[in-house]
Order: sequence, then structure tokens, then C-alpha cells
Amino acid sequence: MLAAAQPAENPFQAVGREFGWEPKLFASQVVLICLVAFVLAKFAYKPLIAMLEYRKQQIAESLENAAKTRRELEQARGKAQEIVNQANVQAEKLIQEARAAAARVQETETQKAIAAAEQIISKAREAAALDHERMLTELRREVGRLVVDTTAKVTGKILTADDQQRLAGETSRQLSA
Repeated sequence: MLAAAQPAENPFQAVGREFGWEPKLFASQVVLICLVAFVLAKFAYKPLIAMLEYRKQQIAESLENAAKTRRELEQARGKAQEIVNQANVQAEKLIQEARAAAARVQETETQKAIAAAEQIISKAREAAALDHERMLTELRREVGRLVVDTTAKVTGKILTADDQQRLAGETSRQLSA
């Protein structure tokens, strides 16, 4: 009868008492966890996200610079090809003029004119080849400089003279291949 007279115990209180749950201790732990979460969000998570965003921007800039360098390289190649084509057109024009002049003069004059025209053509081709080599050298130097600048920006460190020469040499070898 005595058991029937006592009110039934709350099942949550019984489980809490069984496992040793203390409300004050639980509340202090909740506050402590919230405080740790706030500190981590403020001082660890946000700076980490900011650093990742900064790296993302640097990579995007590097890719943009690389694309710009590729476009400039293609433009320089196009200009070099245009110069070679112009030299060939001029050389062909000179040959045609020399042949037309040769038809109007005697046989000996014809031979002299053809020889002079061929000499002019070879000089023009040599000049075009030298000009082409000079432009390729300038292009390699510029691409090497751009690679060194881009590498310095991407890595975020100042490159030594040896690093710059090594990168310029590697770039030059790759462009020559």
C-alpha cells in the first residue's frame, strides 16, 4: 500500500540520477562548449577562410598571367611569321623583277642580273633569319622574365639571381624544344 501511495517518479529524473547527471555541471559544460566554439570560429576558422581566399586569388592571378603570356607568345610568333612571309614575298618580288630585267638584256647581262638577284635573295633570307633569331631571343628573354615574375608572385618570395637565371634558362630550353 505504501508503494501505491507514493507518486510515480519522473522517468527522466530516474535516468539522470542513474547516470549521475548534474544540471549545474551540465549547464557549465554547455557554456564552456559555446565559448570554445565562439573562440574557434573567431580566431581560427575566419583567418583560415581568409587565407584560403587569398591563395585562391593568387592562383587565379597566376593563371591569368600565364594565359596573357601565352597570348603574347602567340602574337610574337605571328609577327615573326608575318615578317618571314613579307621577306619571302619581297624576295619573290625581287626575283620576278630580276627575271623581267634579265629578259630585256643580253645573255651576259641576264646572267649578271640573275646572280645579283639570287645574292639579294640569300641576303634577304639571311636578314630575315637573323631578324627571326633576334625576335625569338627577345621573346625567350621576355617569356623568361615573365616566368620569373609570375613565379615570384605565385611563391611569394624574392627570387635570387641564381633562381632567376635557372628559371629563365629552363623556359628558354622549353621554348626552343
